[in-house]
Amino acid sequence: MRVGTVKEIKNHEYRVGMTPESARELVQHGHEVWVQSGAGLGIGAKDSDYQRAGAKLIETAAEIFAECEMVVKVKEPQSIERAMLREGQILFTYLHLAPDPEQTKDLVDSKAVCIAYETVTDASGGLPLLKPMSQVAGRMSIQAGATALEKAHGGRGILLGGVPGVLPGNVCVIGGGVVGFNAAQMAAGLGADVTILDRNPEVLEKLGYYFEARAKTRFANVSNVADSVANADLVIGAVLIPGAAAPKLVTREMLGTMKPGAVLVDVAIDQGGCFETSHATTHADPTYVVDGIVHYAVANMPGAVARTSTYALNNVTLPHMLRMADKGWKDALRSDPHLAAGLNVWNGRVTYKAVADDLGYAYCPLEEALA
Repeated sequence: MRVGTVKEIKNHEYRVGMTPESARELVQHGHEVWVQSGAGLGIGAKDSDYQRAGAKLIETAAEIFAECEMVVKVKEPQSIERAMLREGQILFTYLHLAPDPEQTKDLVDSKAVCIAYETVTDASGGLPLLKPMSQVAGRMSIQAGATALEKAHGGRGILLGGVPGVLPGNVCVIGGGVVGFNAAQMAAGLGADVTILDRNPEVLEKLGYYFEARAKTRFANVSNVADSVANADLVIGAVLIPGAAAPKLVTREMLGTMKPGAVLVDVAIDQGGCFETSHATTHADPTYVVDGIVHYAVANMPGAVARTSTYALNNVTLPHMLRMADKGWKDALRSDPHLAAGLNVWNGRVTYKAVADDLGYAYCPLEEALA
């Protein structure tokens, strides 16, 4: 199979879909790898590194979309890229379709085979291709929040860890999954006063065992969320419903109860955000203020630490790339129900129920696509 990767064009996105090491693995499996010139520069991978791995350098993304059977990316295809997709072509990348009707329509119209990293599952019910980026984003959320809390950036002028004789900052983490756990771990490590909210008693129990006295846990009902948000200097939105739009758990009304200069970091922004006042921002202009509250809602947070993120992502995507290249996408998905869960759009149909429900498409059962 001819497999290609292109230079990402989303604002300040420095990751790349395929490292030179991943390219070498595909070549050793007998496949042809095309890489757009300069695609790996953001992670310190030169064109010569890809050439030594056996890849062919291509000048434009248009050539790769026109000639490759599978295109591997990191972020959702931008409108100019979606226009180049072909019927039957495999697109393997993050998609986050539920809050993005324009992208979904373009992918449906393309009749391409669109497999989303974020809905691929594993035997334990986890999301292994989302997990490494969730770990990165969770840890980065505290860095970003700590910076936004500085007075020069519009924040309250709070040091999260405090100093002897001065109380630490109060951090509220909404969601105890991978993002929330990693955010709480970083915040607790800095010495902040941390509260984690979740609706799953088993998750709360595990968090309690892990953090002991270093972080508090609360059940995420409306009253507890409102109370925790009101007392927080920094709120991390870490809520995820796989494939679906994130619920709006912090309302605009709640902002009026918060301390002026407090910070909201919405890690769920890829799925539409879990704060009512959230809208996506970029690394070039990461924050904005609503009702005196600083909002940070960068939709590709891990892109800022591109090398770490790319290698962490390739560790989990490469086996699936190889499987689809070796067997073809249909046989690969038939033989692996967890990879099959990643199929979101096929032949002009929406094959992921949460996306179909959120955006009003007729749902095409996976069995029909794989028949």
